[in-house]
Amino acid sequence: MYNSISMYTLKIIKRIAVVALFFTVSSGAVMAKDYQVLAFGDSLTAGYGLAKEDGFTAQLQKYLRDQGHQVTIINAGVSGNTTSGGLARLEWSLAGTQGGKPDLVLLALGGNDALRGIDPAISRANMDKMLTILQKANIDTLILGMMAPPNMGEDYENKFNTIFPDLAEKYKVDLYPFFLDGVAGDLSLNQGDAMHPNAQGVQAVVRRIAPIIIDKLLTP
Repeated sequence: MYNSISMYTLKIIKRIAVVALFFTVSSGAVMAKDYQVLAFGDSLTAGYGLAKEDGFTAQLQKYLRDQGHQVTIINAGVSGNTTSGGLARLEWSLAGTQGGKPDLVLLALGGNDALRGIDPAISRANMDKMLTILQKANIDTLILGMMAPPNMGEDYENKFNTIFPDLAEKYKVDLYPFFLDGVAGDLSLNQGDAMHPNAQGVQAVVRRIAPIIIDKLLTP
């Protein structure tokens, strides 16, 4: 009789443990959604000249996770990429994400177009097409805008700099006007080329952009 009671009790305990585990895993899955953010850009996104942990995507992911947000930042930055290069690879970059649909895309292209003096009309058309693709896929987007260097001349500057606010308005997406705001021109925050931020510069960029992502993606 002692043995039969012990076996019965053991079975009950096992059943309780299984049920408890089920509810723990289930509620954990609900509470700990892993948000996917695709950072789609050029060398600024890729982390040119920096150790992996010092790059934009790594620092952004760490910042968000340190704030208690379960977010994975996918680095889809390609050094030297123009808007034409970005357009050519956008769809297969999206296909490489979980389910082919990230929770948010950071669209950060255009800097190399300006540096190469590419016709702003071409850059605008490429950005327009990328935003059309993202809109049709119902993917939330945050544009990280760029500004033309002053040496390109006032006419070029005006045509280029209006691309990002114009398209943000057209597609009703959020815009961070200038990726390098607060960093560009500050030699202490840039690498030797005075164009790419150093680790401290990236940290400054992340501290400005991360709150927008938290508000847009992670705030109920």
